[in-house]
Amino acid sequence: MSADHVSPAARRLYAYAADRPAFRPAEAVAALGPEAEAALAELAAAHLVQRAAGTADGWCAVEPRAAAARALAPLAVRMRETQEEMDRTRQRLEELLPAYEAGAARRDPEGAGGLELVTELGAVRSIIAELAASCGRELISSQPGGGRPVETLEEAIGRDESMLARGVRIRTIYQHTARYDRPTAAYVERLTALGAQVRTLGDGLMRMLVFDGRTGLMAVRGADGSAVNGAALVVREPSVVQFMTGAFERSWLEAEPFPTTVGPDLARSISDELRQTIVQLLAEGVEDKVIARRLGMSERTCQRHIAEIMRAVGARSRFQAGWLAAGARQQEARELS
Repeated sequence: MSADHVSPAARRLYAYAADRPAFRPAEAVAALGPEAEAALAELAAAHLVQRAAGTADGWCAVEPRAAAARALAPLAVRMRETQEEMDRTRQRLEELLPAYEAGAARRDPEGAGGLELVTELGAVRSIIAELAASCGRELISSQPGGGRPVETLEEAIGRDESMLARGVRIRTIYQHTARYDRPTAAYVERLTALGAQVRTLGDGLMRMLVFDGRTGLMAVRGADGSAVNGAALVVREPSVVQFMTGAFERSWLEAEPFPTTVGPDLARSISDELRQTIVQLLAEGVEDKVIARRLGMSERTCQRHIAEIMRAVGARSRFQAGWLAAGARQQEARELS
């Protein structure tokens, strides 16, 4: 039997076995053909058939839930042993927490020790997993950058479903461009069906997560303003966590629900908002790559939007395009008022 299905021959043999109190292999082969012999071995390995009492070579069907219990028993034991080992490891390491906190207080008498820089991606993922496992009330997060990588979504789905199953409220903000990424949209559709709330915004997001209003993680920025891969700032200082939560709530009020299907009218509305944001950033003299990063799109896509704006307003430079388009928008607003 493969890891994900019972073979057709084994299914036929199981139906044959379920119809009678017991059967002999020769009878099954005569009824179902020579593949019944291999199917019997497959069912026996899966605990779906067993030796029939009172017969020399008879077999009988086993109720599937009982078979599952027998098949999963060794795995349950290993899981319990793993959990016990995790608890022992956590307890052993956390015994050093008082020494660390005392040292941190001496190093940082002003109390800024609520910030911890973690520069290893594996460590960041472990911290997120630990915080998610202990989260009891709410997780809020903002995820700029358009669609998320498939491997990131696969890592997050089980963790998020587990939180939702135990009643944790999840709210997430993406950028508008994430709506056009099929894996991200499928992930959102799956989570919203379980009760999560997801919205999108054009610009102004910082990458962060806040668990239960007590512990946050935020992206670390380099000198050029881009995120440092694999690094995060773990925040436990209450005033900073409160600032992060406030920033999220302000963005949440401005954001729009994430639809799993984007019709022409909605797509046009989002495109207009992105265009307006690009115009504003052009007028401010922001570089193409920075605009692309802030709006969660590739630099090539961003440059295509800029070229269309320049053609539309007859501009000869990026800055002139921003200035002319912004002026045209202000004129339209005056005419409507």
